[in-house]
Formats: sequence, C-alpha cells, structure tokens
Amino acid sequence: MAKEKSGYYGQRRKFWSWGYEGEDNSKDEIRTMRDRVEQRLGIKDIEILSDPTLDEIELYASRIKIPRTLEDFCTSEKWDRIVHTYGKGFKDMTLIYRRDFKKAPDVVAYPRDEEDIAAIFDWCGENGYACIPYGGGSSVTGGFWGPERDAFPGVVVIDLGNLNKILEVDPVSRCARIQAGILGPALEEQLKPHGLTLRHIPQSWEFSSLGGWIATRSSGHYATHLTHIDDMVESLRVVTPAGTIQNRRLPGSGAGPNPDRLFIGSEGSLGIITDAWMRLQGRVKFRANASISFKTFYQGAKAVRQITQAGLFPANCRYLDEQDAKFYGAGDGTDSVLLLGFESADHPVDAWLERSLEICKDFGGVVKQQAGTADNALETSRSGPQGNWRHQFRYLPRLMHTRAAMGIVSFTFETAYTWDRFEEVDTEIMRRIRKAQKENLGGGIVCRRFSFLYPDGPAPYYSIMAPSTHANSLEAYKMLHDVASDALIELGATITHHHAVGKSFRPWYDKEVDPLFRRVLAAAKTELDPKWMLNPGLIVDKPAGLKIVG
Repeated sequence: MAKEKSGYYGQRRKFWSWGYEGEDNSKDEIRTMRDRVEQRLGIKDIEILSDPTLDEIELYASRIKIPRTLEDFCTSEKWDRIVHTYGKGFKDMTLIYRRDFKKAPDVVAYPRDEEDIAAIFDWCGENGYACIPYGGGSSVTGGFWGPERDAFPGVVVIDLGNLNKILEVDPVSRCARIQAGILGPALEEQLKPHGLTLRHIPQSWEFSSLGGWIATRSSGHYATHLTHIDDMVESLRVVTPAGTIQNRRLPGSGAGPNPDRLFIGSEGSLGIITDAWMRLQGRVKFRANASISFKTFYQGAKAVRQITQAGLFPANCRYLDEQDAKFYGAGDGTDSVLLLGFESADHPVDAWLERSLEICKDFGGVVKQQAGTADNALETSRSGPQGNWRHQFRYLPRLMHTRAAMGIVSFTFETAYTWDRFEEVDTEIMRRIRKAQKENLGGGIVCRRFSFLYPDGPAPYYSIMAPSTHANSLEAYKMLHDVASDALIELGATITHHHAVGKSFRPWYDKEVDPLFRRVLAAAKTELDPKWMLNPGLIVDKPAGLKIVG
C-alpha cells in the first residue's frame, strides 16, 4: 500500500484486534484474561489459538481492474483488503481467527476530497459495483460486512481516513466544521488549542471516526443529557450518488423535517458524510464524583431514576450490577455499584453531587468514595472503584480478541425501554438468556449495567459469556444473540441503543420499525442512490420489481 493513499500515515492497524502493529499484548495479560474466563465459567484448559498472520490468509483475486484515473488513491493490495473486511464484534473476531476472509472487498479507495468520492461513485455506478463507506472500522454489528460474492461483480470499500482535519472553528458560537474521517484522538488534539472539546468519547474513541459516530447515532461520554451524537450536530455535508447536500448552519429551526436527521443513523446507505459543523463544549475545569453501593440492582435503579428525573444531568452515571462491578474491579461481587460524576467548564458542581447522594441514601445507598472541587476529583476518578472501572473500560477492547481465540462465546448487546416496565422487561431478558445458556451450553454468565439514562427510561447494556468450543462458537453465539434479540422486540424494547443496526440486527430492526416508514426510507434511497450501490443490505432492501436504470 502506498503511504499517501492512506489516512493512517504509515502506522498500520492490526487486522485481528484493536490497536496498531507492534502493540502486542503481553503473555501475562493474555494469561490473566484466560484465568479470569476459566474462573468465571468454571472451565479449565482453554486452548488459545495463535494470532493470524498476513501470510496465512488466502484471498480471492480481485475481480476489479482499477482505472488509471483512480490509481492514485485506490488499491487492491492484500493488507488493505484484509483490514477492511471485518469490524470488532465477536463474529468478526471469530471469523478472523478462522482465517476466513471470503467477503474481503476487491478494492479499497482512500479519497482525498469530495471529487475523489464522486469519481468512485461514477465508476461503481457504471460497473454495478457495491460501495461500502468505512470510518474507523470499529463496528460490532456488521456495519461494513460485504455482500454475498455473487450479488455484485465487485465491492469497493471507501476509507475516509484522509478527510481528517478541522476546517473551521467558530469560537463565538462554540462550533467547528470537522471532516468526517477524523478519529477521536486527532479531533480532540486539534480542538485543544482553541480551549474546546467535543467531549464525545465512546469506548471505541481511539479507532472510530466522527462520520462513523454520526452515521451510527453513537453515544459517548455523557451518561445523561447529551448522550447521542445527534444533539451535537449543527449541520451536515453529504455526498450522494445523486449529488451533494449541504444543510444550513442553524442553532434550531422549525422549518419542516430536519434534513440532517435523514442521514444521522443512515449507516452509509444514503450517502457519505464528508464534514459536519459540530456543537462543542468548553474544556472541563470543575469535577465532583462518587461511588455508591446498593444491596440489590433494582434498589439502586430507583435512585438512578430519581437522579435522572431531577434534572441533575450527571456526566457519568454508570450503574453496574454485582457481577459487572466485580468484573470491572469496582466491587467485590456482593453489591451493585453506581459510579457518579459531574463536570463543568464554568462552575463548581458539588451541589449537584450532594443532591444526588441524598437521593442515593434515600434508597439505601452507601457512599464508598467521594471527591469535589476542594479535593482532587480528577485523581479520585482515576483510582479506587471509579479508576478500576475506567481502566478496564478503556483497555478491555485491546484484549477482546483473546476471547474469540479461546473459543468461548462473549458478546454484548444494548437496548432502551421505559421506566414503568423496567423491572418486568429486565427480569424477562435475564431469564431467557440464562435459560438458553443452561439448556444449550450448560451454563454461562449474563450481567448488565446502565450506560445511558433518560428521564423516561434507562439504556441497559448486557454482557454475555458462555462456554463453547472453537468448532461451535459461532453457532452458540448465534443462538444466544437470537434469543436476546427476539426478547427485545417481543418485550417492546429497541434492538439497539447506540451500536447501530448493521447486518447483525437487521431482521429485528425490520420488526421494530413501521413498514410504511421502511417504504419511505426505500423511496429516499432510490432518489439519493438510484443504483442501490451504497452499503447494500443495511437499513432497507431494494423494493421488489424496482428496475435499476443505466
């Protein structure tokens, strides 16, 4: 791969896990992870597969000849095709460790500007190739899995890594125009000299892009209030096969449906977001935080609901059940633990924390750790239960591939539903998963936490682990994944809160969304992507009988 073709500046990603080549996990880290898994699942002698190498991977020959006019930013080199085949979900990792790259793209394009993107669209449209937009590659729901090999004569992945700059800053309105291919660390580094921050930090932050966050309706740092990226978008610029859409910068508008909302969450199926004006925050100066334990998960949930409905808007309000707290080092496995934090660029936030702690005590909560403006709240957030959780949350993605290498089943799913049905729905979800684990796999673990919260309901995040073998791990995963997904839809919850639909959740998304709305989406796609070449199979299918012209 020619260095100038890529937005990575020569620093190559590991195709089998998080991180860059050369950033390998130590044997002690892998051994510790194996020991934790064996202890939690009550199994022994786990076989850990070796990491795959480039030489071990066999690829179909590319079916596409790149025209000379596109050679400067397109390639069919092996590494490029391999690294753009899979995301970071359990299924992705398992197929990687099986050395299965049957769905590798034929070509990877690294456009330098919108003209390059338009040229790719024209080329793919003329030849019937599928186009798959690619941000940071962190999808865990099959967000850029290629179509079946016989569905298109070729597949082109469009990597936006070269669109990685902040183009303008408006300090008066506290907004910035930012290119969509920029990754989290570079975005914050470029904002820092202006004293501003987007403060959107999903777990994938290091290897996910602004455009990806917008296209998948990502949730980030804030547990309440500004949870979704939606609320931070001021306006979008989108290149589609039918032309370019530039939406007007406005703080708000009542002029008809919001045009930006058509593309927020469209998962690359309607066009490619090239840049966005984003609403920013001042850099944090004041902090206050605490950790609180509760004897039961439902007891603490009542306190969390009260805090959320009181309009206190904590930045961090992660509530972990007993097992989740133990796994993340925030508890000993006997109590649920609430990690509560407030922050501001303008004023002390101690009063908000104190009121929240009063609420927690009303529901039997016990304060384990606390720090405010007069203390070193930043240091407290990085030590004790809060620090342990923070460290595990940030570092665990770099070890997730080891679970696929072990042959066990390990994945997460997230949802949201209203408070009035919380205990009923949560109890039934947990019951169905435990039953499926016991009857089909002999046991397993399911735990949960609140990651994001709203006045009218929580967004629980469930973690599943179960014993299996290298031979049947994908079948075991599909069984548990389907049980969980069926439960969400049947119980009136959403199929996903912030991981996006992708191809993993597409069958259940179709059940969640009204059929008439799906037809409206199909009509919009036909107008914007007349040849239906953008990210085929995501969000909506081509209507039966629709003829592609040209």
